[in-house]
Formats: sequence, structure tokens, C-alpha cells
Amino acid sequence: MSPVSVSTLICLVTFCCLGGCARIPQPVTYSSTEQQKMQATHHWDVLANDVANQVNKTLLLHDYISDPVFVRATCGSDNAACTPGETSQFNEGFRDLLITQLVRFGVPTSAEENPKAIVVNYKVQVVYHRDNRQAARPPGILTALTTAISVLRHAPGEVQAIAAAGVLDMMNSATDDAGQYEIIITTSMIANNKYLFRTSDIYYINDLDFWHYQNNAETREIQITNR
Repeated sequence: MSPVSVSTLICLVTFCCLGGCARIPQPVTYSSTEQQKMQATHHWDVLANDVANQVNKTLLLHDYISDPVFVRATCGSDNAACTPGETSQFNEGFRDLLITQLVRFGVPTSAEENPKAIVVNYKVQVVYHRDNRQAARPPGILTALTTAISVLRHAPGEVQAIAAAGVLDMMNSATDDAGQYEIIITTSMIANNKYLFRTSDIYYINDLDFWHYQNNAETREIQITNR
């Protein structure tokens, strides 16, 4: 590649970087993070174990050592128990797993709801993204790697390689398909109409498995679209 071509490419890179700086802020994504993906019932059990551990610690902290708890699947709100036939496969499976984990931790767990029991509610929301999404990778990876290789090898044309990698960084900073669906699983513990404990966990799921988490009676999807 001739020096003129290199200069032209560098100018194009600069133009791409500065061309959008008009009168409004440039949209940027969040910093690169990680989010777990539920793909097996074992993952449900891992979550149940974590929730049971937190429930147990909260009961000890508030001196509810001997008070029984009752696990209830809710649909729509914390105080609306799912009706027969409304629960999903996840609702039923997670309740069984959570009760098992609570018993393992030594937490008194009631088989039936009663006024003296501390209620542990959980619900799941299915979030559907209409647009195809990709999981963002940290920008600068290609440029950094290419620079390192050029420094080590001192290869001819290293300037062209670094410039080309910079273009790729801008054009392809996200390459992993994240799928269309996510779920929000919220667990709370209520005593005397007060929250003792509450947590919300967010996961990716396989698109074809969304029905594991979808309530049967009616659609409760949250649809998020980009305009």
C-alpha cells in the first residue's frame, strides 16, 4: 500500500471519529460487563441455593430463627399468587428447588400458607427485545492486538495494519449474538407487611426456551424496541 493510500485511510478514520460531533451528544453503550445465561435446570438450582442462603441469613439477622416461611409463586405483583394453571415450568420447578434448599439450610418451611408464616414470594418477567442484539466487546481489542504483533515482528506495512484495525474496532465493537429474550427473577420476603429481603436477578435465556418462563394464563412479556 502506498503512502498516499495510508494517509487516505487515516483521514477516513479521523472523519468517522469526528463526523458525528455536531450539536448533540453521541450515543454510547455501557462499559463491557457480563451477564449469566440460564440454559439448564441446574442453573435454577444454583439460583435457588443462593436465594435460600440469603433468606437464611436475613432470618438470622432479624431474629426469626424459629418462624416458619412459606414459598409462594406470584404473577403480576408480590401479593398476587399465581392461580392454578397460570404458572410456568420455571415457577413450579423453582418453587420445589427453593423449598429443598431452605430445608437443607435448616429453615423451618411451611407446607401450607398460614398467618404465622413469613412469606417468600418470587416472580419471573420475560423481557422480549424485538431488535437483533449483540453483546458488546470492549473497544480497542483489535487495535491493541495488532499493535502488539507489529511491534514484535516489525513487519512491513504495520501502519496500514494498525489503521485497518482501528476501522474494524469502530465498525465491529460488538459481535456476539445475545438473543431476543431475557428474564428478571425477583424474590422477596415479607413479614408484617414489611420487606425483610428483596433481590432481582437478570439472565439471558435461549430464545427457544422462553416458554419455560412464560406464564400460561396470559402474556406478561415486556417488549423493548428501539425507535
